[in-house]
Amino acid sequence: MDISPSLLHLNFLKKALDSKSSPKIIYSYKNSFNAFVALLTNDEVEKISSMKGVISVFPNKINHVLTTRSWNFMKFSRMVKREKTVESNIIIGVLDTGIWPESDSFKDIGFGPPPSKWKGSCEGLTNFTCNNKIIGARYYKNNKVFKNNDIQSPRDTDGHGTHIASIIAGGLVSTSFYGLAQGTARGGVPSSRIAVYKVCWSTGCLHNDIMEAFDDAIYDGVDIISCSIGIIPSEYFKNPIDIGSFHAMSKGILTTMAGGNNGPRVGTIQNISPWGLTVASSSTDRKFFTNLKLGNGTTLKGISVNTFDPNGFSPIVYGANVQRRGFNVPSARLCLPNSLDAGLVKGTIIFCDQLNSGETALLAGAVGMVIRGNISLTNARMFVLPTTFVDIKDGSIILSYIKRTKNATASIMKSHEDADMLAPYITSTSSRGPNIITSSILKPDLSAPGDNILAAWTVASPLTNLKTDIRRSLFNMQSGTSMACPHVSAAAAYVKSFNPSWSSSAIKSALMTTAFTMSARTTPEEEFGYGAGHINPIAAINPGLVYDVNQEDYIQFLCSLGFTNHQLQYLTGDNTTCIKFVKQYEWNLNMPSFCFRALPFKMFQVKFLRKVTNVGLTSSTYDVKIDSSAKLKIQVSPDTLFFRVGQTKSFTVTIEGKIPKETFVTASLSWIDATHKVRSPIVIYT
Repeated sequence: MDISPSLLHLNFLKKALDSKSSPKIIYSYKNSFNAFVALLTNDEVEKISSMKGVISVFPNKINHVLTTRSWNFMKFSRMVKREKTVESNIIIGVLDTGIWPESDSFKDIGFGPPPSKWKGSCEGLTNFTCNNKIIGARYYKNNKVFKNNDIQSPRDTDGHGTHIASIIAGGLVSTSFYGLAQGTARGGVPSSRIAVYKVCWSTGCLHNDIMEAFDDAIYDGVDIISCSIGIIPSEYFKNPIDIGSFHAMSKGILTTMAGGNNGPRVGTIQNISPWGLTVASSSTDRKFFTNLKLGNGTTLKGISVNTFDPNGFSPIVYGANVQRRGFNVPSARLCLPNSLDAGLVKGTIIFCDQLNSGETALLAGAVGMVIRGNISLTNARMFVLPTTFVDIKDGSIILSYIKRTKNATASIMKSHEDADMLAPYITSTSSRGPNIITSSILKPDLSAPGDNILAAWTVASPLTNLKTDIRRSLFNMQSGTSMACPHVSAAAAYVKSFNPSWSSSAIKSALMTTAFTMSARTTPEEEFGYGAGHINPIAAINPGLVYDVNQEDYIQFLCSLGFTNHQLQYLTGDNTTCIKFVKQYEWNLNMPSFCFRALPFKMFQVKFLRKVTNVGLTSSTYDVKIDSSAKLKIQVSPDTLFFRVGQTKSFTVTIEGKIPKETFVTASLSWIDATHKVRSPIVIYT
């Protein structure tokens, strides 16, 4: 590791603290100025925090990782216009669980050598070989603690990283998933290169590993960084993804980040830095249903991804009636671990009142499982044994049948596909805004397909990541914002292939302002669920105008939040101070969205300052169009902008109104010329 002033300083600190009895971790990574301290007393943390050369001190926490249809659903077919030569020179860095290099999705047939700008490495690895598709691979485990199923290489034993990488840049592979989702699995930019940074293991993803990987990816020469890792929001500079993505932004690299899977509760959105692009998970128009046939001839429709063929009728029992001795009825009713009596469960289909993996039922000898619950709050999941998830009403029908029938039986069918005419909408598990750290920054930024995405997998891991699951496959169906994020990574790479000189914020703006609008009827949280809307990669290559933001703008934003010169200087590595910046409000960061938190039942007035740049090929005149609720009065000045090629113009948006407690009002602002509509969401909330 390179020796830097901060590392020398921290080595001094380490010696000073070595006399203490508790173990310590003090770590600084090259080209940055941040210290990691774990297992310290409060006094030690305070002492280190106050010393010159330390920007922030925070625990080295563990974090966790969060297709044949999705691209076509976005009207992004295999035949879209491409700049193949440029696309082949684009490198996407994937921070995740590694990759399975033998997958057909990563063959390098037809690829030339890596781009000349590439500085990365794939040397000295055991049981791992790169090619002209996977051009670099590194792994990180600074604490050196490996579990039995951890392989000390970039090889993926989990499947998550392989899945992510193939969604971004996987080649075309004809496949299906146990007869489901038949078609051609492909990435969004199949000509692009992949660089792998394995930071996540069976125990999770450590802060210092993530930051070191960001540093290496930037140095190696990646163009886009994809990060499907969930981190609880915290102050900027105390979050490795915020810090790493800031450094990436300063080098022109866009970081796309998963928004988290803690929905539909509001205020759960993760990865909220304004310089990154936060992605929500939406549905496609393909749904999976699994029917349950009862012995009395009734057929009920449930949801799941059930790959198992039906095996006739079996007895069906209620968990509450087959509890293990020593366990109470509620535990068995919910099918909690070890709560079921194997003698009563063996050979039956068990009926449970809570979502679970099915492992408890399988270990007790069940041949199937039925779960009842709020079906609108879950997606079609995969289980370790034949399973279907039914709604409360149908669950009551099943339970009544079990109670009234002496020898109740049932049979679980294999899943089948059907069309979802309401798509796209935000999946129930996708985390929602508002942003709990900076209320004026709307998060998520936009949405992309994340529900039941078929992509490459590793044969080292079962389909459900459970040891009791004996199934292995080269492709797997996964759901979550982890799957939505790489769709946007690929879309960003696609936009960059047509606009190589654009900044990371220009690419982000293009994706947001050209997004498909989504319906409040199917996503009640509206912009707090889907941000600017659903990605539209084809439109984003020619957005007309962009909201551009440079490093100085972000510094001014951080100054408005009260960060000190000391913190800023150790972030930027220069003599940046807040003194030379004019004080402004945090909501005036030049984002392609407008967000403001008002006091309930109080009249408010807020003025947003923005500027847009003409990235079109001709001069043009844009007129403003406002779509708004009667609860808001919105004025834009000027309301017409004339641009020469490359010219930047400023405007103000003044919003007045009064809204009730614990509610929000949405609107939109669009700049429109003869061929473009540059749309930005507006959200006012209390």
